[in-house]
Amino acid sequence: MPIAAILETALYADDLDAAEGFYGGILGLEKITRVDNRHVFFRCGQGVLLVFNPDETEKPASPGALPVPTHGARGPGHVCFRLEGDDFDAMIDRLAASGITIESDFLWPNGARSIYFRDPAGNSLECAEAKLWGL
Repeated sequence: MPIAAILETALYADDLDAAEGFYGGILGLEKITRVDNRHVFFRCGQGVLLVFNPDETEKPASPGALPVPTHGARGPGHVCFRLEGDDFDAMIDRLAASGITIESDFLWPNGARSIYFRDPAGNSLECAEAKLWGL
């Protein structure tokens, strides 16, 4: 059976308050849950964005907790959010109003538009049209 889709993707941030403010406030994603200084999760269309504090996810699960293995990453990661073509200007205005710099705004050879910017943890974020990948 083929894999159908990506269900969740993870980024890592030392400052979960800043991450929560950015993803929930600036980008407008719906917060699903937050557990102390360990993680904050957001709904993103049909998927979920997980933002973990790497210091906390490197700790083994305590006895009786869910048996999720330790994990984590250091340094900036990357996520690309799907955005409809007519929503780019509104997103750019929203980011600019919050002092977020657009690092790049261009059309790929197939005509799909992408914009790149950073979250407070330095992760590279992209918004692109689905046609980038022929969707």
